[in-house]
Amino acid sequence: MKMKAIGLSKFGGPEVLKTIEVDRPQPREDQVLIRAQGVSVNFADIQTRKGAFHGAGAAFPLVPGLDCMGVAEEVGSRVPGIKPGDRVIAFPHTGTYSQFVVADGNLTYPIPDTISMEQAAASPLVSFASHMLLSKVARLEQGETLLIHAAAGGIGTTALQIAKSMKAGLLIGTVGSPDKDGLARKAGADEVILDKEEDFAQRIKEMTGGRGADVILDSLGGTYPNRGMECLAPYGRLVVFGNATGSYAEINTGLLHGSCRSVLGYSSVTTRKSRPQWFVDTAPEVIRLMDSGELDMKVSLVMSMEEAAEAHRLMEEGRSSGKIVLTVPEKW
Repeated sequence: MKMKAIGLSKFGGPEVLKTIEVDRPQPREDQVLIRAQGVSVNFADIQTRKGAFHGAGAAFPLVPGLDCMGVAEEVGSRVPGIKPGDRVIAFPHTGTYSQFVVADGNLTYPIPDTISMEQAAASPLVSFASHMLLSKVARLEQGETLLIHAAAGGIGTTALQIAKSMKAGLLIGTVGSPDKDGLARKAGADEVILDKEEDFAQRIKEMTGGRGADVILDSLGGTYPNRGMECLAPYGRLVVFGNATGSYAEINTGLLHGSCRSVLGYSSVTTRKSRPQWFVDTAPEVIRLMDSGELDMKVSLVMSMEEAAEAHRLMEEGRSSGKIVLTVPEKW
């Protein structure tokens, strides 16, 4: 049986994304077949399209997408707690820019009706990643100072809210343009640095009386990690989880042992494969925060799946803030 999807037959710019037909996936007894209703656009999708994402497949046609919201269509006999017709969020094995996806039962989570489709579709990757970055990797403690780069993006706006719920201290974000200042502050940033006009490391030291940030979340790579080391507090943790600038840095380990500072890495795809229990642990916390309203996904645009190429273009050019959600047409 065939289904429609957005896929690519070669790596390249947004224009390589086309509507295609692929085989509808078949679930195993420990999996769930989901009729997708909405998916979020993540930077990893752009890297997949370019052939630069470590977690993507290598066979064409290639369908991007790492997370989705939808309705459970078929539920395997070994999947507890989920029944056909349940609204779920999931981290599927198959690309999510499609009508149907298959996900393992332990990576599929029912959500209450109080959470809208747009909020649910925007949430999985960024909310789980943000929570795991702060709680599992950085081990953020109450009262600590946190710096988040790209604070107006999906991870940035989500991590700020989660950090506030964890009773962090001073929350600082960097943004690339003045128009993104307001969104970062609305998400919970106490201070926002326009890093194209200011030296963020110097500003962090000024804000903290020379001590620096206890935790830095860095998805940018390039020169940012080494500049972050200039303003990382003793016993501070620099967490690297991306390279949006297109390159990585080399860290001088001499900067670590005397100050008891740490440089840590994180990948959602690697964690999904190697430590799926982290996702299981995180799910009830994220869903609780969304249901209570403590976590409000900052959705900037809701577009049709057929507009995926334009969504990629907007994100890649930095013309979007928060999350872009792609909805799957009922009669695609």
